[in-house]
Amino acid sequence: MRKQALRNVFSTAPIMVLAIAGILSGSALASRVDAAEVPRADLVTRKELRVCADPADMPFSDRKGEGFENKIADIIGDELKAPVKYTWYPKSMGFIRMTLAAKRCDLVIGWGQGDDIVLNTNAIYRSTSALLYKKGTGLDGVDTIADPRLKGKRIGVEQNSPGGNLVAYYGLMGNVHGYPMNVDRRYSNPAKDMIDDIRKGDIDAGILWGPIAAYWAKQGGDNIVVVPLVKEKAPIKIAFRITMGVRNGDDAWKRQLNQIIRKRRSDIDKVLLDAGVPLLVDDDTSMEMVTKPRPSQGSFGAESSSPAAAATTSGQSGAPAKTP
Repeated sequence: MRKQALRNVFSTAPIMVLAIAGILSGSALASRVDAAEVPRADLVTRKELRVCADPADMPFSDRKGEGFENKIADIIGDELKAPVKYTWYPKSMGFIRMTLAAKRCDLVIGWGQGDDIVLNTNAIYRSTSALLYKKGTGLDGVDTIADPRLKGKRIGVEQNSPGGNLVAYYGLMGNVHGYPMNVDRRYSNPAKDMIDDIRKGDIDAGILWGPIAAYWAKQGGDNIVVVPLVKEKAPIKIAFRITMGVRNGDDAWKRQLNQIIRKRRSDIDKVLLDAGVPLLVDDDTSMEMVTKPRPSQGSFGAESSSPAAAATTSGQSGAPAKTP
């Protein structure tokens, strides 16, 4: 109603439009200047590390603290000398709105870089999608989706995922089996369902985000072969940086976390490698895999060696992904 009234006024009074636009523009400029000059209130609780997390999203987090994001939270809490306290909410629709934005917690441990719903820290890791299949079913040695042995195979992908984009690019959509992505994992687990279907032979292969694939392939039966797609040549983005997320405007908190990430890099890498995460060097032009924890940075931000020093080019090993 208010928008309609404004449209009626503007349509009958062009001069008034210009006058109001000038006033609004000036007010907006003044507001920006004032905002720049007045420090934003710090909304972060300092007596404890308040983490927003999913209660049932392994291998990332759960109420028992078994996920690798739980363990990274412990590293941050240790550095801050603060106890870790959780606000639990399913990582599906409304997660940020109901947790971080509602000021019920101050930190999301794992969030995709570039999503402006949060303020991203520096990356805590970079990983890639992975191909899964059962050993001895004719796919041994396959390490790219371009391999002709995948033609005609039933391939599982999560809907609206990079895996789906890959199979579409290679013309393999005819036999695709789709699994939902945004679900409440207390009641539904598409990754586990996909791997169970591979074990049963209902599908021949699947594509999942690497950290998820590495974990669930080892659960509930014979290990499934997990192949990080480091040799993939399709012009489809499948490798992503994962950051921590804080509220937009909490810049001082972000800077403090960046310092901790640099200082505890080696500890964070160890947690990720122990969890079987396919860990890539932090270089978008490279798909080299990190095989051992990288050196942490000193107090002046200088590393004792290059991040790539602990990496080797990784191909397909023919075995389930394991901690190097």
